[in-house]
Amino acid sequence: MHDDEELGEDLGVRVGVVGLKMGLYLAKWCRQVGMDVAAVCDRAPDRLAAAKEQLPEADVTERWQDLLTLGLDGVVLANDFDAHAPLALAFLARGVHVLSEAAACTSYEEGRRLIAAAESSSATYSFAENYVLHPHVRLVRAAVETGEVGRVGLVEADYLHGMSPETVAALIGDSTHWRGRIAATAYCTHTVSPVLAVTDAWPREVSAFSVDEADPRAAVVMTVRLSTGALAVTRHGFLQGEPDSHWSWLSVRGSRALAESVRGPGEQAWSVRFRAEAWASPGGVTRDEVRVPPPLTLNGTTVERTAEGTVLLLQAFQATMERGEPPLVGVRAAVAASLVGVAGAQSLRNGSRPVPVPELA
Repeated sequence: MHDDEELGEDLGVRVGVVGLKMGLYLAKWCRQVGMDVAAVCDRAPDRLAAAKEQLPEADVTERWQDLLTLGLDGVVLANDFDAHAPLALAFLARGVHVLSEAAACTSYEEGRRLIAAAESSSATYSFAENYVLHPHVRLVRAAVETGEVGRVGLVEADYLHGMSPETVAALIGDSTHWRGRIAATAYCTHTVSPVLAVTDAWPREVSAFSVDEADPRAAVVMTVRLSTGALAVTRHGFLQGEPDSHWSWLSVRGSRALAESVRGPGEQAWSVRFRAEAWASPGGVTRDEVRVPPPLTLNGTTVERTAEGTVLLLQAFQATMERGEPPLVGVRAAVAASLVGVAGAQSLRNGSRPVPVPELA
Protein backbone atom coordinates (compact mmCIF):
# COMPACT_ATOMS: atom_id res chain seq x y z
CA MET A 1 0.00 0.00 0.00
CA HIS A 2 1.02 3.59 -0.44
CA ASP A 3 2.53 5.44 2.51
CA ASP A 4 0.29 7.85 4.37
CA GLU A 5 2.03 10.80 2.72
CA GLU A 6 0.87 9.62 -0.69
CA LEU A 7 -2.75 10.04 0.41
CA GLY A 8 -2.27 13.81 0.55
CA GLU A 9 -2.59 16.40 3.31
CA ASP A 10 -6.40 16.47 3.43
CA LEU A 11 -7.50 13.08 4.71
CA GLY A 12 -11.19 13.95 4.70
CA VAL A 13 -13.53 12.93 7.50
CA ARG A 14 -12.18 12.84 11.05
CA VAL A 15 -12.68 9.59 12.95
CA GLY A 16 -11.78 8.19 16.33
CA VAL A 17 -11.03 4.57 17.21
CA VAL A 18 -11.92 2.95 20.54
CA GLY A 19 -10.07 -0.27 21.36
CA LEU A 20 -6.59 -0.69 19.91
CA LYS A 21 -6.11 -4.41 19.43
CA MET A 22 -8.18 -4.94 16.29
CA GLY A 23 -8.75 -1.18 16.32
CA LEU A 24 -5.16 -0.29 15.45
CA TYR A 25 -5.41 -2.51 12.37
CA LEU A 26 -8.65 -0.75 11.42
CA ALA A 27 -7.11 2.66 12.11
CA LYS A 28 -4.29 2.01 9.65
CA TRP A 29 -6.78 0.94 6.98
CA CYS A 30 -8.90 4.02 7.72
CA ARG A 31 -5.92 6.15 6.74
CA GLN A 32 -5.28 4.04 3.65
CA VAL A 33 -8.80 4.64 2.33
CA GLY A 34 -8.52 8.37 3.05
CA MET A 35 -9.86 9.09 6.52
CA ASP A 36 -8.14 11.21 9.17
CA VAL A 37 -7.69 9.18 12.35
CA ALA A 38 -7.86 12.10 14.76
CA ALA A 39 -8.12 10.26 18.08
CA VAL A 40 -7.58 6.80 19.55
CA CYS A 41 -8.53 5.26 22.87
CA ASP A 42 -7.63 2.21 24.92
CA ARG A 43 -7.33 1.36 28.62
CA ALA A 44 -3.98 -0.40 28.07
CA PRO A 45 -0.94 1.93 28.16
CA ASP A 46 1.13 -0.34 25.89
CA ARG A 47 -1.52 -0.23 23.17
CA LEU A 48 -1.79 3.54 23.46
CA ALA A 49 1.99 3.80 23.12
CA ALA A 50 1.97 1.62 20.00
CA ALA A 51 -0.83 3.72 18.51
CA LYS A 52 1.01 6.96 19.27
CA GLU A 53 4.06 5.63 17.46
CA GLN A 54 2.10 4.56 14.39
CA LEU A 55 -0.40 7.46 14.40
CA PRO A 56 1.64 10.36 15.78
CA GLU A 57 -0.91 13.04 14.81
CA ALA A 58 -3.77 11.39 16.69
CA ASP A 59 -4.91 12.40 20.17
CA VAL A 60 -4.56 9.49 22.60
CA THR A 61 -6.66 8.87 25.70
CA GLU A 62 -7.66 6.10 28.10
CA ARG A 63 -11.25 7.44 28.35
CA TRP A 64 -13.61 6.91 25.43
CA GLN A 65 -15.78 9.73 26.77
CA ASP A 66 -13.04 12.19 25.76
CA LEU A 67 -13.81 11.43 22.09
CA LEU A 68 -17.35 12.78 22.49
CA THR A 69 -16.07 16.36 22.66
CA LEU A 70 -13.58 16.36 19.79
CA GLY A 71 -15.99 17.18 16.96
CA LEU A 72 -15.39 13.86 15.21
CA ASP A 73 -17.37 12.87 12.13
CA GLY A 74 -17.31 9.20 13.03
CA VAL A 75 -16.05 6.63 15.49
CA VAL A 76 -14.92 3.01 15.07
CA LEU A 77 -15.87 0.86 18.06
CA ALA A 78 -13.40 -2.00 18.44
CA ASN A 79 -13.59 -2.33 22.21
CA ASP A 80 -14.68 -5.48 24.02
CA PHE A 81 -17.15 -7.71 22.15
CA ASP A 82 -19.92 -7.33 24.73
CA ALA A 83 -19.50 -3.58 25.36
CA HIS A 84 -20.29 -1.91 22.04
CA ALA A 85 -23.88 -0.79 22.46
CA PRO A 86 -23.42 1.69 25.36
CA LEU A 87 -20.73 3.55 23.42
CA ALA A 88 -22.76 3.48 20.22
CA LEU A 89 -25.71 5.00 22.05
CA ALA A 90 -23.55 7.82 23.43
CA PHE A 91 -21.96 8.72 20.10
CA LEU A 92 -25.25 8.55 18.19
CA ALA A 93 -26.74 10.96 20.73
CA ARG A 94 -23.91 13.40 19.85
CA GLY A 95 -24.51 13.05 16.11
CA VAL A 96 -21.33 11.05 15.51
CA HIS A 97 -21.49 8.30 12.88
CA VAL A 98 -20.80 4.86 14.36
CA LEU A 99 -19.03 1.84 12.88
CA SER A 100 -19.34 -0.92 15.47
CA GLU A 101 -17.65 -4.28 15.57
CA ALA A 102 -19.57 -7.38 16.63
CA ALA A 103 -21.64 -7.85 18.61
CA ALA A 104 -24.05 -4.99 18.09
CA CYS A 105 -25.91 -5.82 21.32
CA THR A 106 -26.08 -8.47 24.02
CA SER A 107 -29.83 -8.47 24.73
CA TYR A 108 -33.13 -7.73 23.06
CA GLU A 109 -33.64 -4.60 25.17
CA GLU A 110 -30.18 -3.30 24.27
CA GLY A 111 -30.88 -3.98 20.61
CA ARG A 112 -34.24 -2.19 20.78
CA ARG A 113 -32.61 0.88 22.31
CA LEU A 114 -29.84 0.82 19.70
CA ILE A 115 -32.35 0.75 16.82
CA ALA A 116 -34.32 3.61 18.35
CA ALA A 117 -31.16 5.66 18.87
CA ALA A 118 -29.85 5.09 15.36
CA GLU A 119 -33.16 5.86 13.69
CA SER A 120 -33.62 9.11 15.64
CA SER A 121 -30.02 10.33 15.31
CA SER A 122 -28.67 12.78 12.75
CA ALA A 123 -25.82 10.28 12.37
CA THR A 124 -25.83 6.67 11.16
CA TYR A 125 -24.99 3.25 12.55
CA SER A 126 -22.94 0.80 10.46
CA PHE A 127 -22.00 -2.73 11.45
CA ALA A 128 -18.33 -3.64 10.96
CA GLU A 129 -19.20 -7.12 9.66
CA ASN A 130 -16.45 -7.58 7.08
CA TYR A 131 -17.36 -11.23 6.44
CA VAL A 132 -20.36 -10.04 4.42
CA LEU A 133 -17.83 -8.49 2.02
CA HIS A 134 -15.22 -11.23 1.76
CA PRO A 135 -14.54 -12.40 -1.82
CA HIS A 136 -16.25 -15.80 -1.56
CA VAL A 137 -19.37 -14.32 0.04
CA ARG A 138 -19.65 -11.69 -2.69
CA LEU A 139 -19.44 -14.40 -5.37
CA VAL A 140 -22.11 -16.54 -3.72
CA ARG A 141 -24.33 -13.52 -3.23
CA ALA A 142 -24.00 -12.62 -6.92
CA ALA A 143 -25.08 -16.12 -7.95
CA VAL A 144 -28.17 -15.81 -5.74
CA GLU A 145 -29.05 -12.28 -6.86
CA THR A 146 -28.82 -13.13 -10.58
CA GLY A 147 -31.27 -16.00 -10.07
CA GLU A 148 -28.80 -18.72 -11.05
CA VAL A 149 -29.30 -20.58 -7.77
CA GLY A 150 -33.09 -20.30 -7.79
CA ARG A 151 -35.12 -20.23 -4.61
CA VAL A 152 -32.77 -20.70 -1.67
CA GLY A 153 -33.64 -23.65 0.54
CA LEU A 154 -30.57 -24.44 2.63
CA VAL A 155 -27.67 -22.18 3.67
CA GLU A 156 -24.65 -23.36 5.64
CA ALA A 157 -21.90 -21.16 7.07
CA ASP A 158 -18.79 -21.90 9.13
CA TYR A 159 -16.53 -19.66 11.18
CA LEU A 160 -13.99 -22.00 12.75
CA HIS A 161 -10.58 -21.81 14.39
CA GLY A 162 -8.19 -24.76 14.24
CA MET A 163 -6.27 -24.02 17.45
CA SER A 164 -4.62 -26.29 19.98
CA PRO A 165 -6.68 -27.39 23.00
CA GLU A 166 -4.27 -25.51 25.28
CA THR A 167 -4.74 -22.26 23.34
CA VAL A 168 -8.51 -22.64 23.31
CA ALA A 169 -8.65 -23.40 27.04
CA ALA A 170 -6.55 -20.34 27.83
CA LEU A 171 -8.75 -18.13 25.66
CA ILE A 172 -12.28 -19.15 26.60
CA GLY A 173 -11.28 -20.11 30.11
CA ASP A 174 -9.96 -16.65 30.96
CA SER A 175 -12.72 -14.86 32.88
CA THR A 176 -10.91 -11.52 32.52
CA HIS A 177 -11.14 -11.68 28.72
CA TRP A 178 -14.40 -11.12 26.84
CA ARG A 179 -13.97 -14.50 25.17
CA GLY A 180 -14.18 -16.11 28.56
CA ARG A 181 -17.38 -14.38 29.64
CA ILE A 182 -19.59 -14.49 26.54
CA ALA A 183 -21.98 -17.33 25.72
CA ALA A 184 -20.72 -20.03 23.38
CA THR A 185 -23.29 -18.90 20.79
CA ALA A 186 -22.59 -15.16 21.02
CA TYR A 187 -19.79 -14.82 18.46
CA CYS A 188 -22.04 -15.78 15.57
CA THR A 189 -22.24 -12.75 13.28
CA HIS A 190 -19.41 -13.90 10.99
CA THR A 191 -21.73 -16.74 9.99
CA VAL A 192 -25.18 -15.22 10.47
CA SER A 193 -24.57 -11.85 8.79
CA PRO A 194 -23.46 -13.43 5.47
CA VAL A 195 -26.50 -15.75 5.65
CA LEU A 196 -28.88 -12.80 6.09
CA ALA A 197 -27.15 -10.77 3.38
CA VAL A 198 -27.21 -13.59 0.81
CA THR A 199 -30.83 -14.56 1.47
CA ASP A 200 -32.21 -11.06 2.14
CA ALA A 201 -33.99 -12.63 5.11
CA TRP A 202 -34.48 -12.17 8.86
CA PRO A 203 -33.98 -14.79 11.58
CA ARG A 204 -37.20 -16.14 13.04
CA GLU A 205 -36.24 -19.10 15.29
CA VAL A 206 -32.99 -20.55 16.62
CA SER A 207 -31.99 -23.94 18.01
CA ALA A 208 -28.45 -24.35 19.35
CA PHE A 209 -26.41 -27.46 20.08
CA SER A 210 -23.03 -27.97 21.71
CA VAL A 211 -20.81 -30.00 19.39
CA ASP A 212 -19.26 -31.95 22.27
CA GLU A 213 -21.08 -32.18 25.59
CA ALA A 214 -17.76 -32.91 27.28
CA ASP A 215 -16.50 -29.48 26.13
CA PRO A 216 -19.68 -27.49 25.53
CA ARG A 217 -18.11 -24.04 25.14
CA ALA A 218 -15.63 -25.01 22.45
CA ALA A 219 -17.96 -25.18 19.43
CA VAL A 220 -21.65 -24.88 18.67
CA VAL A 221 -24.01 -25.56 15.80
CA MET A 222 -27.13 -23.45 15.34
CA THR A 223 -30.10 -24.00 13.07
CA VAL A 224 -31.88 -20.80 12.12
CA ARG A 225 -35.29 -20.69 10.46
CA LEU A 226 -35.36 -17.66 8.18
CA SER A 227 -38.25 -15.38 7.26
CA THR A 228 -38.15 -16.71 3.68
CA GLY A 229 -38.83 -20.24 4.92
CA ALA A 230 -35.24 -21.36 4.22
CA LEU A 231 -33.10 -23.10 6.83
CA ALA A 232 -29.62 -21.95 7.83
CA VAL A 233 -27.08 -24.13 9.62
CA THR A 234 -24.18 -22.26 11.19
CA ARG A 235 -21.09 -23.69 12.86
CA HIS A 236 -18.62 -21.64 14.84
CA GLY A 237 -16.00 -21.98 17.51
CA PHE A 238 -12.94 -24.18 17.75
CA LEU A 239 -12.82 -27.30 15.57
CA GLN A 240 -9.96 -29.05 13.82
CA GLY A 241 -9.41 -29.94 10.19
CA GLU A 242 -9.72 -26.68 8.27
CA PRO A 243 -6.77 -25.39 6.25
CA ASP A 244 -6.38 -22.06 8.04
CA SER A 245 -6.73 -21.04 11.68
CA HIS A 246 -9.59 -18.61 10.97
CA TRP A 247 -11.84 -20.38 8.52
CA SER A 248 -14.92 -19.02 6.75
CA TRP A 249 -17.07 -21.17 4.47
CA LEU A 250 -20.46 -20.52 2.89
CA SER A 251 -22.78 -22.83 0.95
CA VAL A 252 -26.15 -22.05 -0.66
CA ARG A 253 -28.38 -24.74 -2.14
CA GLY A 254 -31.26 -23.47 -4.23
CA SER A 255 -33.98 -24.90 -6.42
CA ARG A 256 -31.75 -24.69 -9.49
CA ALA A 257 -28.11 -24.84 -8.40
CA LEU A 258 -25.46 -24.97 -5.70
CA ALA A 259 -22.96 -22.20 -4.94
CA GLU A 260 -20.41 -22.81 -2.21
CA SER A 261 -16.96 -21.59 -1.34
CA VAL A 262 -14.08 -23.99 -1.92
CA ARG A 263 -12.66 -25.91 1.02
CA GLY A 264 -8.96 -25.50 0.44
CA PRO A 265 -5.87 -23.68 1.66
CA GLY A 266 -4.75 -20.19 0.74
CA GLU A 267 -6.20 -18.60 -2.38
CA GLN A 268 -8.52 -21.55 -3.06
CA ALA A 269 -10.72 -20.62 -0.09
CA TRP A 270 -11.79 -17.35 -1.71
CA SER A 271 -13.18 -19.07 -4.82
CA VAL A 272 -16.66 -20.53 -5.28
CA ARG A 273 -17.83 -23.79 -6.82
CA PHE A 274 -21.03 -23.44 -8.85
CA ARG A 275 -22.99 -26.50 -10.02
CA ALA A 276 -26.22 -26.65 -11.98
CA GLU A 277 -27.59 -29.91 -13.38
CA ALA A 278 -28.31 -30.30 -17.10
CA TRP A 279 -32.05 -29.78 -16.68
CA ALA A 280 -31.42 -26.37 -15.07
CA SER A 281 -28.74 -25.15 -17.51
CA PRO A 282 -28.99 -23.44 -20.89
CA GLY A 283 -28.45 -25.98 -23.65
CA GLY A 284 -29.12 -28.89 -21.32
CA VAL A 285 -25.46 -29.23 -20.29
CA THR A 286 -24.38 -29.69 -16.69
CA ARG A 287 -22.35 -26.77 -15.37
CA ASP A 288 -19.72 -27.47 -12.73
CA GLU A 289 -17.18 -24.68 -12.46
CA VAL A 290 -14.98 -22.80 -10.02
CA ARG A 291 -15.34 -19.03 -10.03
CA VAL A 292 -12.36 -16.96 -8.94
CA PRO A 293 -13.01 -13.47 -7.55
CA PRO A 294 -11.38 -10.57 -9.39
CA PRO A 295 -8.68 -8.66 -7.51
CA LEU A 296 -9.53 -5.57 -5.50
CA THR A 297 -7.19 -2.60 -5.80
CA LEU A 298 -6.67 0.46 -3.63
CA ASN A 299 -4.51 3.36 -4.76
CA GLY A 300 -3.29 1.22 -7.66
CA THR A 301 -2.15 -1.66 -5.45
CA THR A 302 -3.82 -5.06 -5.11
CA VAL A 303 -5.39 -5.61 -1.69
CA GLU A 304 -4.61 -8.92 0.00
CA ARG A 305 -7.63 -11.22 0.07
CA THR A 306 -7.98 -11.24 3.86
CA ALA A 307 -8.24 -7.43 3.88
CA GLU A 308 -10.76 -7.01 1.04
CA GLY A 309 -13.78 -7.08 3.33
CA THR A 310 -12.20 -4.53 5.66
CA VAL A 311 -11.33 -2.14 2.82
CA LEU A 312 -14.81 -2.32 1.29
CA LEU A 313 -16.39 -1.87 4.71
CA LEU A 314 -14.35 1.24 5.52
CA GLN A 315 -14.92 2.72 2.07
CA ALA A 316 -18.65 2.29 2.60
CA PHE A 317 -18.46 3.92 6.04
CA GLN A 318 -16.58 6.83 4.49
CA ALA A 319 -19.24 7.17 1.77
CA THR A 320 -21.95 7.16 4.42
CA MET A 321 -20.29 10.01 6.29
CA GLU A 322 -19.26 12.05 3.25
CA ARG A 323 -22.09 11.49 0.80
CA GLY A 324 -24.99 10.21 2.88
CA GLU A 325 -25.01 6.75 1.30
CA PRO A 326 -26.86 4.15 3.39
CA PRO A 327 -24.79 1.82 5.59
CA LEU A 328 -23.84 -1.47 3.94
CA VAL A 329 -24.96 -3.33 7.07
CA GLY A 330 -27.34 -1.11 9.01
CA VAL A 331 -28.55 -1.19 12.58
CA ARG A 332 -31.50 -3.57 12.09
CA ALA A 333 -29.40 -6.20 10.30
CA ALA A 334 -26.69 -5.79 12.94
CA VAL A 335 -29.13 -6.28 15.82
CA ALA A 336 -30.84 -9.21 14.08
CA ALA A 337 -27.57 -11.09 13.59
CA SER A 338 -26.47 -10.41 17.16
CA LEU A 339 -29.82 -11.56 18.59
CA VAL A 340 -29.35 -14.97 16.96
CA GLY A 341 -26.51 -15.49 19.43
CA VAL A 342 -28.72 -14.32 22.31
CA ALA A 343 -31.52 -16.69 21.28
CA GLY A 344 -28.99 -19.47 20.77
CA ALA A 345 -27.74 -19.09 24.34
CA GLN A 346 -31.30 -19.38 25.60
CA SER A 347 -31.82 -22.48 23.46
CA LEU A 348 -28.73 -24.12 24.97
CA ARG A 349 -30.00 -23.38 28.46
CA ASN A 350 -33.34 -24.93 27.51
CA GLY A 351 -32.01 -28.23 26.21
CA SER A 352 -31.64 -27.03 22.58
CA ARG A 353 -35.33 -26.27 22.23
CA PRO A 354 -36.20 -23.69 19.53
CA VAL A 355 -36.28 -20.06 20.67
CA PRO A 356 -37.98 -17.32 18.63
CA VAL A 357 -36.02 -14.23 17.64
CA PRO A 358 -38.17 -11.22 18.64
CA GLU A 359 -39.52 -8.97 15.94
CA LEU A 360 -37.56 -5.74 15.65
CA ALA A 361 -40.23 -3.09 16.18
